[in-house]
Amino acid sequence: MDNVSLVTEFTLWGLGEAESHRWLLFSVTLLSYCLILLVNGTLVLTVVVDKNLHQPMYVFLCNLCLNGLYGTAGFYPKFLLDLASVSHVISYGGCLLQAFVMYSFACSDLSILTLMSFDRYLAICRPLQYRALMTRRRVLQLVCFSWLTPLCLFSVNVLLTSRLPLCRSSIPRLFCVNWVVVQLACSPGDALPNSVMAFVTIVLYVAHALVILGSYVYLIKTCRRSVEVRGKFMQTCVPHLICLFTFLIGIVFDLMYMRFGSKDLPQSLQSFIAVEFLLIPPVMNPLLYGFKLRKIRRRILAFVDVRPVA
Repeated sequence: MDNVSLVTEFTLWGLGEAESHRWLLFSVTLLSYCLILLVNGTLVLTVVVDKNLHQPMYVFLCNLCLNGLYGTAGFYPKFLLDLASVSHVISYGGCLLQAFVMYSFACSDLSILTLMSFDRYLAICRPLQYRALMTRRRVLQLVCFSWLTPLCLFSVNVLLTSRLPLCRSSIPRLFCVNWVVVQLACSPGDALPNSVMAFVTIVLYVAHALVILGSYVYLIKTCRRSVEVRGKFMQTCVPHLICLFTFLIGIVFDLMYMRFGSKDLPQSLQSFIAVEFLLIPPVMNPLLYGFKLRKIRRRILAFVDVRPVA
């Protein structure tokens, strides 16, 4: 077939000048990944084991941590292998799989954060209707939507990318990204279906952002009228806002830089911008919620047999 790529593997050039410090970077990366596994795994286990935490807010939080484990599993093991190796190559199929995991992880994170904002809107602004609206069936449907929509979207994206004839095999990043692979196509015209699919994806997730914005407009209006509601907002919504902004800042910076950024930036800074959403949110989300939400904090302290200080 004419449109089958002759490229069988890609070379990742994201390390740059950090190559000379790769064993130090290996140690730091391994420590970071172990921390991510520990804090996310602990929070997931806490929510699963304690039936008192089988409520919509904690179910969504559990899925946020599961998604963090899913996304980081697509990056850290391969990156650690690259740091331990002289050559940094990835197979064609492995590259597409990694691109699929990275994109679906990022979009699932945004979907789950959207559900969490909508859940807080219902709990605080419409408390009398909350139980009727957020039934177990509804929660299950929303969770399935947050996972299946990105998986379906990026299955199509990656399928379209796999049909492109590629004339280059060099990727100036630490991991594979679908848009970067598309830019390796022999003819820009071949990537038109990819651009259309990318536009559809952007529209869908802009709609997610509008749901978040609308939820917080109503939440802030409600908080202005009640001191009690203000306390609930500080307890449950502030951690959500911090997680949301940390995630969005990393993703938006990376997307803007990938498409419009200058290549004059140091390679180490480019690499940090690229991996920020795989480093900070997966560590911060469970720690922030674990310390902020009293039920989770008490349950975790009970696991390790530590009594909270009065």
